Amino acid sequence: MTPTDPTSLSAEELLVAYARRALGPVEVLQAVTERLARTNPELNAFAVMNPRSLEAAGDSEARWRAGRPRGLLDGVPVTVKDGVDVAGLPTRRGSRLADAAAVAFDSPSVLALREQGAVIIGKTTMSEFGWKAVGDCPLHGITRNPWNTRHTPGGSSAGAGAAAAARLGPLHLGTDAGGSIRIPAAWCGVVGLKPSFARVPQWPLGAFGSVSVVGPIARSVRDCALMLSAISCFDARDPYCAPPESYTGHDWRTGIEDGVAELRVAVLRRPGFDAPVDWEGIAAVEQAAKLLMEAGAEVEEIDPELPDISAIFAALWSAGLASLVQAIPETRRLMLDPGLLAAAAPGASLPATRVMELEGQRIAAAAAMAALHQRYDLVLCPTVPSTAPAVDAPVGDPMETMRNEWVPWTVLFNLTRQPAIAVPMGIAENGLPRSVQIAAALWRDDLVLRAARTLEVAQPFTAPQADMEAPSHG
Repeated sequence: MTPTDPTSLSAEELLVAYARRALGPVEVLQAVTERLARTNPELNAFAVMNPRSLEAAGDSEARWRAGRPRGLLDGVPVTVKDGVDVAGLPTRRGSRLADAAAVAFDSPSVLALREQGAVIIGKTTMSEFGWKAVGDCPLHGITRNPWNTRHTPGGSSAGAGAAAAARLGPLHLGTDAGGSIRIPAAWCGVVGLKPSFARVPQWPLGAFGSVSVVGPIARSVRDCALMLSAISCFDARDPYCAPPESYTGHDWRTGIEDGVAELRVAVLRRPGFDAPVDWEGIAAVEQAAKLLMEAGAEVEEIDPELPDISAIFAALWSAGLASLVQAIPETRRLMLDPGLLAAAAPGASLPATRVMELEGQRIAAAAAMAALHQRYDLVLCPTVPSTAPAVDAPVGDPMETMRNEWVPWTVLFNLTRQPAIAVPMGIAENGLPRSVQIAAALWRDDLVLRAARTLEVAQPFTAPQADMEAPSHG
């Protein structure tokens, strides 16, 4: 029986309802937009709405009525992060300095979503140029966490995480160069998948194109796998894209229920430096390890020999931000987030030889993790150091805050280009979600999905804000 509220359904459930004619794409879009109208003024999750979404839903409904649905996602509402191009809409990247004109072409992932029949609701908010892991920006202001609107949803895919948790569509497209999918997923109590680098094509490439990926945020692991299936494709615009023969129309839900019996899981306690994590984060990892063992996995703690990942990432991140800032006329730079300017300052004087040395260290870390995966199928660790900070928490020194409060557990897998997923793991004492992270060897996205699904089945997660209508931060 179909629930009366279509916004509570997963993408998979919507597709079943469409096939049975229990629901139609127009009805579902209207339910989402009505909910959005009630909740988004408080959450501030959307940068811009798509004025053609109703037309797209109507076209989808006609195809379903004719018995000729198109692709994997026909009629499913999706959102797109404002750092990803959607033809006919502007790409502002959270900045007052970005061009407000509509772009002419879809990015590869958006083009793939359209080809699979998805209905694009609009674009979600992000921190300015994706520089930080909390959800505010000069252009759109503060985006808030549906669990408690006094807290941040995380970033930089802030609006995507908030929209997923608030049931403003089942599927949300984010990007991740240092944790920008997994951090908001963790702090919003949803699932966020950073696929293997080059699994999903990107264009144009930003300042962090050598480590950044596009990937899904959703309320379930299976929906993440479904969205990955839709956006994994070849696009010649991306020079890093895997070759055409790598894409065979694979459905990433295949094998997702196979479990983890006899898989070897390494619990990572130190990702190359003393990464901070509170007792709630440790408890979440211990609970996940216990569940994986009960499901038949072999679990062992490890402390691999890795370089100081935080130092490598901080320097490369600062250099990338410096290149971004230097492309902006000096007279306009004061319009940027002050924290972005502070984070970019060290990178402006970083010698090219040092950048190349850091790139070599990044590759060495990737080789070390590849060697580790000769012995272990999966790595389990925290996603974030703690639950979501307050929206007005002081940033202080941006690099120290990044190292200690935002990305200490996520950046390793960007530098090594491995797939990694954030999965909800219960509720902390303060009522906010906890999360764990699972990674696998490069190209073994199937294993992270299997392990995440095992945890999801063993410990189902229901957000207490499921009936939220009008959150308050008063």
